[in-house]
Amino acid sequence: MYPDPKRVRNNKHTVRFDDYEQAVLTALANYQGEQLAVLIREIVMREATAVLAERNTSILDRAGA
Repeated sequence: MYPDPKRVRNNKHTVRFDDYEQAVLTALANYQGEQLAVLIREIVMREATAVLAERNTSILDRAGA
């Protein structure tokens, strides 16, 4: 049915925001015309990728020293 069954998004996580954080996220989602969950997933994945890239750079810097 799917080319790669592991790409189906079946894993759920609960994240709690206060009213102010929720308002910022909702405003951004509305501004961009996206669903809130999609926006949050994109932000999380972008940050995770940046953290991994930073750690890889740090490891390479130490290896070259």
